[in-house]
Amino acid sequence: MPVAAPRIELGEITPHNIKQLKVLNQVVFPVTYNDKFYKDVLDVGELAKLAFFNDIVVGAVCCRTDLQEGQRKLYIMTLGCLGPYRRCGVGKKLLDHVMKIAKDDGQYDAIFLHVQISNDEALQFYNKFGFKIIDTKQDYYKRIEPADAYVLEKSLKNGKVEDSL
Repeated sequence: MPVAAPRIELGEITPHNIKQLKVLNQVVFPVTYNDKFYKDVLDVGELAKLAFFNDIVVGAVCCRTDLQEGQRKLYIMTLGCLGPYRRCGVGKKLLDHVMKIAKDDGQYDAIFLHVQISNDEALQFYNKFGFKIIDTKQDYYKRIEPADAYVLEKSLKNGKVEDSL
C-alpha cells in the first residue's frame, strides 16, 4: 500500500492559536519577541501564517510592509521551521506564500529580512530564491553572539517577483 505524501498547509494566525506561534518562535529563534510583536501579527492578515505538516504546527512566517526612502518593501520579520521538518518543503511553502503576496499586490519594490551572520543554513536557503546580501548591520541583535546581521533582499522589478516560484 503506497504511503501518502505529507500534507503541508498554511493556516491563519488567530487569538486562539497565537500561543502556538509564541512557542514555535521560542524554539526556532535565538531571540525573544515581545507582546507587541504578537499583537501586531494578529493584525497583518495574510502576511502571517502558520505552517502545518500533517496537521501539526511546524513553522510560521510573519511579515509587515515597510516604507523606506520612498520604496515599499515587504519585510520578513520571522520565517522559521522546527529542525526535524527542515528540508521537507515547509520553508519553501512559507516563502512561496510571501512571494505570491508581493506578486499579486504588484506594488512592492523588494522583499527583505535580517539573518544572523553565522546562520549558514538560512543564508543558503534564501540564496536559492534569489535573495542577495545588500548590507551588514553591526550589533543588530542584543544578547546573542554573533550580534551582527546581514540584510538580505530580493529586488522586485516593477513590483513583479522574478520567476523563482
